[in-house]
Amino acid sequence: MLGLGLCVSRASASVLNLNCCLVLLPMCRVLLAFLRGSQKVASRKTRRLLDKSKTFHVTCGVTICIFSVLHVAAHLVNALNFSEHYNEEFLALNAANYRGEDPRKLLFATVPGLTGVIMVLVLFLMCTASTYAIRVSNYDIFWYTHNLFFVFYMLLMLHVSGGVLKYQTNLEEHPPGCFNPNKTLRQNMTVPKAFEEPFPDYTTEPFPEDLPVPETFVQNSFMRVCSEEPKFQSHFPETWFWISGPLCLYCVERLYRYIRSNKPVTITSVISHPSNVLEVRMVKDDFKARPGQYVILHCPRVSALESHPFTLTMCPTDTKATFGVHLKVVGDWTERFRDLLLLHSNQDTEILPIFQQRRYPNDGWICYRLRRLYFIWVCRDIESFRWFADLLCMLHNKLWQENRPDYINIQLYLSQTDGIQKIIGEKYQALNSRLLVGRPRWKLLFDEIAKCNRRKTIGVFCCGPNKISKTLHKLSNSSNSFGTRFEYNKESFS
Repeated sequence: MLGLGLCVSRASASVLNLNCCLVLLPMCRVLLAFLRGSQKVASRKTRRLLDKSKTFHVTCGVTICIFSVLHVAAHLVNALNFSEHYNEEFLALNAANYRGEDPRKLLFATVPGLTGVIMVLVLFLMCTASTYAIRVSNYDIFWYTHNLFFVFYMLLMLHVSGGVLKYQTNLEEHPPGCFNPNKTLRQNMTVPKAFEEPFPDYTTEPFPEDLPVPETFVQNSFMRVCSEEPKFQSHFPETWFWISGPLCLYCVERLYRYIRSNKPVTITSVISHPSNVLEVRMVKDDFKARPGQYVILHCPRVSALESHPFTLTMCPTDTKATFGVHLKVVGDWTERFRDLLLLHSNQDTEILPIFQQRRYPNDGWICYRLRRLYFIWVCRDIESFRWFADLLCMLHNKLWQENRPDYINIQLYLSQTDGIQKIIGEKYQALNSRLLVGRPRWKLLFDEIAKCNRRKTIGVFCCGPNKISKTLHKLSNSSNSFGTRFEYNKESFS
């Protein structure tokens, strides 16, 4: 009745069940943070794989889109076949009510068809709003359409409960290809006199050799006779088994994050830096963090659902409870957040940060000691350089006072040459000699560092665009003639 369309729809449905299950797991941030800091995850490579959770989430999403197209195409063919191949002998298997029924009724007038159409529309909105162009131009569109996944999963559970696919429940009484003398033969062909006697309920005894039996009745030298009509029952939807667990886990985590973020944060100061950079310093009770960690800022006055991660640029200590972040105003959320902070300087703005705690167990790093830090910063314009230059000058002067001028090797690269002379003679004298024009020659830098650190392990940490990240990752994995080993790491908001 359905042919190849059934095979494609069932196969693609299995792939969709798996990916709809996996796509939610990378979004369980608390669970990932727990696994990353657990002693059971002893390998640093495994921790780096956990940092790739966003990439895994995107991969699952793309897979869902591709196989949804195959699934929809197969069901369009199935709807046409149900209409054209209507069979009165198997009424329970027919989704159509009569031969030649309009296939559009099967798509828009049934629960599986209507929920499928709505899910396609929801998935289309989520996919198109996830593109880079929309996320950069208007992040709100991406965020709110992405939260439609709750609607998608509810419709998915209704979609599989339609009972279109059925299985036979009486295979012993009616095996596939069996001979029903009381119905099939009398309707389609002349039955030999020897078959006019009542048949037993079920037999596999071979027929006598002198008995003229039609070739279609003989299979493997014996005859199977069915004792009753086939009976069918709807499949129990398997999708429930796949998505119920991850969906409940995600909902519990969202509830836990909401409860944990109820404690408000006191903003102690807001500093506006050049190049649209804003520094926010805050205090929160019982808040502990270490360098390299990040917080997720959620401001209800800016957006009810939207939140964003920011790396901590100031961590609390035993003597100081203040922590802070630097954020660059590049989108609509950061613009509204900046306007809210600068216009309401009385510090009554409600901000609810969610601390994404990463625990670092003893995984072998204790034997390493930082000998030298190579700090390479690439800026497009001078204004981007200025907001961080004060801190670099302060660090440089401190190292000179401690007789450790070579502890940190600072190299600054400016892509823009206009106005570079304005820096000379100003307060950034300590950095003028380290200021270069153009882009870094990464291969030469890696070779120079490897030559100065023969047969040592060097950690590489990248915080920047994906293009630079891929270049550094490739150079870190390439071999060199000095026996130096590079371990690549990238900032990841998992």
